[in-house]
Amino acid sequence: MRLNGLFAAPFTPMNQDGSLRLSGIEAYASKLKVDGVKGVFVCGTTGEGYSLTLDERKQVLKEWLRYQDVDFKVLAHVGTTSYLQSAELARHAADSGAFAIGAMGPSFFQPTRAEELVAYCARIAQEAPDLPFYYYHLPSMSGVNVSMIAFLTVASDLIPNLQGIKFTHNNLMEMQQCMMFENGKYEIILGYDEVLLGGLALGIKAAIGSTYNYMAPIYNEIISFFEEGNLEKARQLQRFSVKVVEQVLKFRGGVVAGKAIQSLCGIECGPCRVPLQTLSDREIQHLRNDLVQLDFFKRIAP
Repeated sequence: MRLNGLFAAPFTPMNQDGSLRLSGIEAYASKLKVDGVKGVFVCGTTGEGYSLTLDERKQVLKEWLRYQDVDFKVLAHVGTTSYLQSAELARHAADSGAFAIGAMGPSFFQPTRAEELVAYCARIAQEAPDLPFYYYHLPSMSGVNVSMIAFLTVASDLIPNLQGIKFTHNNLMEMQQCMMFENGKYEIILGYDEVLLGGLALGIKAAIGSTYNYMAPIYNEIISFFEEGNLEKARQLQRFSVKVVEQVLKFRGGVVAGKAIQSLCGIECGPCRVPLQTLSDREIQHLRNDLVQLDFFKRIAP
């Protein structure tokens, strides 16, 4: 069963003291479903997974799984710098009923060869053999920049439950090579929201991203216009997405600004965990004003 449509990389709601606020996830999941999101990839980059303890990551996943159904799938990011810890999270995800697991490469002692990266991933994937395993390719954050074609070539024989790659990189030639590998054997999921239309043109069927948390209706319109052949309308909406992402980058990036935007949209996500620095009230007001200038809040209504 391959993924199709938009999947959010959800923020992890927190109280002002930095503790988890699991009670906020029920309304969060409900809003994503209303917006046409098909599922979530929990405790990845956007969810500040590497800043949480293993127990906290288990708690967050368990809470999201309360809202999993046939039309809303929960995938668990289980990557850490230790494959033993990742294996523990993989077993927990399988025991708890997650749809799939994924992991990026370790950000310390980074693998530089496909064989090294596959060995790390294989030890994780084997702990949840009945779940699809996705490799999370995010070299800009993890620092792991192994060729994904080399990875698939080696992993094909060593990771039986390898389902595909969450491809969050701007090398679209390599992404296409992965899509063509062994006649499309593996599922390639787009990880860059601001180039969704380009991904659709190349044959992408599913995407995971942070801005799908708060502007999925815009991206679902892009998909609809693309499928109808109305490329000009699709381009206009993609350009609007780029303008919003420009504001996100202006206010310290996808997690810091994204959490603030999600809260402005009615789903309170609280502060970020250090070392990320939460926006001040003054900064949030400036961000809100900039979004109002874009007519953001009216345009994202489902």
